[in-house]
Amino acid sequence: MTTHKGDLLGEGHYLRLWNRGGWEYVERHNVRGIVAIIAITDDRRLLLVEQHRAALNQRVIELPAGLVGDHPGQEQEDFALAAQRELLEETGYAAGCMDFIFDGPLSSGLSSAHMTYYRARALKQVHAGGGDATEDILVHAVPLAKADDWLAAQRARGLLVDPRLYVALYLASRD
Repeated sequence: MTTHKGDLLGEGHYLRLWNRGGWEYVERHNVRGIVAIIAITDDRRLLLVEQHRAALNQRVIELPAGLVGDHPGQEQEDFALAAQRELLEETGYAAGCMDFIFDGPLSSGLSSAHMTYYRARALKQVHAGGGDATEDILVHAVPLAKADDWLAAQRARGLLVDPRLYVALYLASRD
């Protein structure tokens, strides 16, 4: 990663807007990274979350995910531990094992952010989930065998579906 970021155009509490050679992009600062979790229960259900996303002003079906190192005093948080924390917070499921899958750019034309994917195993539900006090998350445990139809039904209801879910389904089919 280059150390020259370009010209700073603006900065908020969580984001910076940069211009590098005429290309504008966003940087999320005050975090180490972003994690996404592909969590499949023993009875082959994929755990998904539904939440309102202000940038779209709409509810979106997504993988459980979150920021790494965004809590004061936890700036050096381990990525796998952050994935465990986010999965538990958002879905109410604890993972006995969190396996690294891969990482890569989140939206390479818009942002410098990378997302690190984990596969959660040995899941145990310990509470209802729903996120922290700033979130309004609905948890869905979708049978893998019916996931395509279920996602189509959500789109028909007017919800948006994060395309990364289809990557998760592909990876789950190889499991």
